[in-house]
Formats: sequence, structure tokens, C-alpha cells
Amino acid sequence: MRSIWKGSLAFGLVNVPVKVYSATEDHDVSFHQVHAEDGGRIRYQRRCEVCGEVVTYDQIAKAYDSEDGQRVILTDDDFKALPAQAKHEIEVLQFVPNEQIDPILLDKSYYLEPDSRSPKAYALLRRTLEETDRTAIVHFALRNKTRLAALRVRDDVLVVQTMIWPDEVRAAEFAALDEQPEISDKELAMSASLVESMAEDFDAGAFTDDYTAQLKQLIDDKLTGGESFTAVEEETGTTDVVDLVAALRKSVEERKKAREKASGGSSSGSSGSSGSKPAAKADTKAKAPAKKTAKKAS
Repeated sequence: MRSIWKGSLAFGLVNVPVKVYSATEDHDVSFHQVHAEDGGRIRYQRRCEVCGEVVTYDQIAKAYDSEDGQRVILTDDDFKALPAQAKHEIEVLQFVPNEQIDPILLDKSYYLEPDSRSPKAYALLRRTLEETDRTAIVHFALRNKTRLAALRVRDDVLVVQTMIWPDEVRAAEFAALDEQPEISDKELAMSASLVESMAEDFDAGAFTDDYTAQLKQLIDDKLTGGESFTAVEEETGTTDVVDLVAALRKSVEERKKAREKASGGSSSGSSGSSGSKPAAKADTKAKAPAKKTAKKAS
């Protein structure tokens, strides 16, 4: 891997030199745009609307147009001169309980590698986060943008997950949720039974990207002159479930049959996963998650 950023992690008066690496990569299939009739590549030219010349990337700058029609042109040097951009430091602002980080705020993930002769300060911060069950809220500049981020531990490595600002999260306002339907105890109990029958420990490796796999197979088939997939007509429209209890009961039964088939036809006497307890009556009063507004650094 190649580091994309280098600086230090400021933990109080302690500075931890680190290198930053992208923790994820995109495995999507890349395509080119072509003329469907003859397969010719479609290319776009960056043409100036004033002089009509085609310009290269090194001749392109960013511009901001004000409401009164004035235009300000900013170059790469202008962005590099910003104080926040010049400061290569990941500053720890506060430590918060892990459960107070709303997943909707999380964006991209980056690994931090210790970049000093002695990784003791790095190891100390990692151990402290693990034993206190807390996440560090940090602030730094990356790729011409000020970032708020969560610093946590994953597989003995410090990981920074950039966060969107709270005011960038849209409000979920749906008319259909204005009136809460009545849920009977029987429906809730049967729904809990279905959840229990499908309860397992999460293993990300057990899931696959079927669409990408089929797309690659389609491309390979076409390269070798083979047959492509046959189009499958989908059923149009949706229907509301009239009897929720019956639908849930049938779902539990089908889940149980699937488990018995997977285990060779022998039933263990429980529809849940190994070690799971029978479904209990669900609590109708959901606990409100703890909230804490992330502090913006000035």
C-alpha cells in the first residue's frame, strides 16, 4: 500500500507520527463509453467557452461565482496556503463512548501506521481506546477539505473513519410514518421468533457481491463468444401483507426447514442459531439511543 498522507496524531501533549493509508478499495468493473453502432470510444474535450481552445488538466483552476456575479479563481497554490491544509496534524478533540457514534455519520476509512522509531505512544493510545471502550473524535485536513473523524481500533491497528457533518444528514420526513399503526402482542411475539430463527454471529466473509460476479461472468462469456444470461421478467407491483401473523409463521417454518436441510435433515429442536435462547416477549418501549453532538473545531 502507498500512504496518502503523512503527519502526526496529537494526543494531548503527546505527538504520534503516523502515515495514513486508504483502508478500502473498489472492486467494481470499469467501463468505457462507446458508440453502440461501431464500438468507437466516446471522448470528451475540455474546451474553454471564451477562447474555444481545448485545455489540459494543468491549465484548469477552480472558480467560485458569487451571488452578484463576481468570479474568484483559485489555484492549487491557493488551497495549499490555507492554514488548515498546511497543518499536518490529526488533533484529538474528545473521547466519547463507542455507542454514541451514529453510523450514518461515518464515511471513508483509513489505516494509521506508526511512523517513528519507537511505536510506544501509538501502542499506548491503541491500548487506552480498547480498555476504555471509547472512540476519539479527531479533526484534520485531507484532500482540500477539513474532516471530522472517529479514531478507533481494528485488528490492533488505529483506524480513522471520516465523518460527514451533522448538518449534512437529511431529516427523514415521511408522511407514511406520521401515524403509528397498532402492533398486537401476537404479531410482536411472532416477529421476535422470526428474528431469533435468523440470529447468527456476523461474518462479512460469508456474503458475496453476486451482481459483480455475474457481470464478470457475462463479460467472460461474451469474450469467448458464449451465451449470455437469459433475461428474467420480474413481477410488477407490490402487495400488502394482510395477515402478518400467518406470513411470519410461514417464514419461521421455512427458515426451520432450510436449517434442517443444511444440517442433513436432522433437527436440533430449535429454530435459532446454536446457543440462542427461545424468543422472549419483545419490549414495546424502545430505548432512545444516546445522543452527543460532534464538536466542530474552529
